[in-house]
Amino acid sequence: MAENGTPSEVRSGPPCLDSSPKGSRDSSGTENKDITKTGYFSHYTPLASALANMSVILCTGIGLITLIAYFSGVRPYHSVAIYTRTLADYISASFWEALSGICSRTIQHPDSQVNRLCITPDKRFLAAAGHNNVKLFDIKSTNPNPVITFEGHTNNITGVAFHCEGKWMVTSSEDGTVKVWDTRTGSLQRNYVHRAAVNDVVIHPNQGELISGDHAGMVRVWDLGESVCTHQLIPEEDTAVLSVSVASDGSLLCAGNKKGNVYLWRMVQTDDTTRIIPVCTFQAHKDYLTRVLLSPDVKHLATCSADHTAKVWNLDAEFPPAKLALKQWKEKEALNPPVETPVEAPVTPVEAPAQSQDLLRIFDAPIQDRDLLRITDNPPRQETPQQTFTSSPDGPPMDPVNHTLFLETTLANHQRWVWDCAFSADSAYLVTVSSDHYARLWELGTGNIIRQYSGHHRGAVCVALNDYSEPR
Repeated sequence: MAENGTPSEVRSGPPCLDSSPKGSRDSSGTENKDITKTGYFSHYTPLASALANMSVILCTGIGLITLIAYFSGVRPYHSVAIYTRTLADYISASFWEALSGICSRTIQHPDSQVNRLCITPDKRFLAAAGHNNVKLFDIKSTNPNPVITFEGHTNNITGVAFHCEGKWMVTSSEDGTVKVWDTRTGSLQRNYVHRAAVNDVVIHPNQGELISGDHAGMVRVWDLGESVCTHQLIPEEDTAVLSVSVASDGSLLCAGNKKGNVYLWRMVQTDDTTRIIPVCTFQAHKDYLTRVLLSPDVKHLATCSADHTAKVWNLDAEFPPAKLALKQWKEKEALNPPVETPVEAPVTPVEAPAQSQDLLRIFDAPIQDRDLLRITDNPPRQETPQQTFTSSPDGPPMDPVNHTLFLETTLANHQRWVWDCAFSADSAYLVTVSSDHYARLWELGTGNIIRQYSGHHRGAVCVALNDYSEPR
């Protein structure tokens, strides 16, 4: 423990940003011994128990925030918040019961569309990010008015996330900034500037770093203690990064862009620095990618797309289909070794590979390094197309045939763009929302639809899952 009371492993910021970490958290949820599932998903919570602790909140373009809340006795448990859009000139959020699919509450948001929803760690408040402000609503109250409004952005707010104890909040915006707010007073504490619209932002579990992605194709890591950008990643030049996600244990960073490509990095922390090492790159969808999300247990990666699907990819080396496929592939390669063919002399200059090495190094380039900063600011253009697949030996198991992560399931029942998704606390269930006006709750072990939330007049564009089974 440091002298000022701040744990030494947490990077400190201003007073409102200083806090103790909550420690290790069991992302599998509360222990439940009445488990009927077998095999790889046997450790997950049974459906009835899981649904008894969830509620869904979603938004539509009509301007409604809807709460779908499950009830056990008199206590609301699982709820899903879904935001939807309609022809009316108001916005609302709806609260639904996850088990029965009953809409228990609707919140009007008349000022603008809602781009993102986020629930505070204590499950008490819902943040709705709109055109140029974020409104905080009391989930358990019937008061339709926000308890506080955060104003300061000048364009659409695209991302929102909370400190682990809810003491501060971070937002990203198309105005090109990332802002940190004191949730107690609503005052602005930090302002970080990108050179393009910022499409998403997340908080590293160490509570001392922010990670944001922008429309120019950059992923940036911001150190709150030093108030500087420590890393700039350029996964694909001039290709907008639309979504970023960081693992709950801080081990992985993921980004997705508008071409449907996914980029995965390993984050290695020392006492005072974070190294970011490329792990793999692959095309998850052949159309616009709208969302990437790492599961709480860091065994799955969910991606949403304009191709009307959501996909769940494996990150676990013990995933049985991955182990079997890799074993069969190695056996086939042993029986049929590749035939070496003569390689023609390269036409490109000898120094071309050095350029690619420089580009690789910028994946882990501190911004203070002036030489690498020049490369990052003005990366050399390549005449050949960028590779769609790379991998690292210490990364998750890769499908040797498709050159992707192993695909666990494709959730293909939506009829239009899938905009957003949310995992349950035990990573066994996923909620998706789509322009087809539906929100769906999926059981990942089977790929089946468990519940379907309908009745929205317009498309559902963002969702939050209020899972009370998550340890607090």
